[in-house]
Amino acid sequence: MGMWIAVAIVLFVLGSMMALKPNGIDQRLDKLRMTARRLQLNPKLISCPDWIKGKDNEYGRGMMGQYCLVLEDTQLPYTRYQVIDGQWRPDSNFVDTTTDATKLSIPSAIRSSQSNTHTTVKKTNFSLDKVALDLPVSIEPHVKGLLTKANSIVIYWEDIAYVRPSTNPAYQQKLIENDLLLLKQKLEHWALQMQKSL
Repeated sequence: MGMWIAVAIVLFVLGSMMALKPNGIDQRLDKLRMTARRLQLNPKLISCPDWIKGKDNEYGRGMMGQYCLVLEDTQLPYTRYQVIDGQWRPDSNFVDTTTDATKLSIPSAIRSSQSNTHTTVKKTNFSLDKVALDLPVSIEPHVKGLLTKANSIVIYWEDIAYVRPSTNPAYQQKLIENDLLLLKQKLEHWALQMQKSL
């Protein structure tokens, strides 16, 4: 009887240890984020911002990967872009698209925080409007938004879709670094493009 109890305890402990081991998708995602961190893309898992279409194509729903590239000695304007038909388009909360595509409408949260009535608002730079994403095919379909502010450029994408066999059947671990290097180069290029148009 004591032998059966010992076997049951060993099986219970082994089962608990196996349950703690991450599954294959989690291991792939960890490899992707660790590589991004090494390339200074500063990955972070966040709840979907309310201006981006997330889970089930609803604004602000679900979780999303945020990869931020900090650029020293760079000053970028505060802008937000969404992906529409494979192109960057300014966030509709900042642009009144019914009249003039370059007209800035100040969101109420910013308006209410301005106590001084003589505050001047700098025209927002939308130099990436209608620029094609042109990212690796394993990344581009999962990109949702882009944010620039101060000295950083941030891309929002469903990074878990990159490692899932159902959404990226051509996944290969050896391609992670190349894909992320191309992403980093594009972020640097977009930041430079915005800088030139200031």
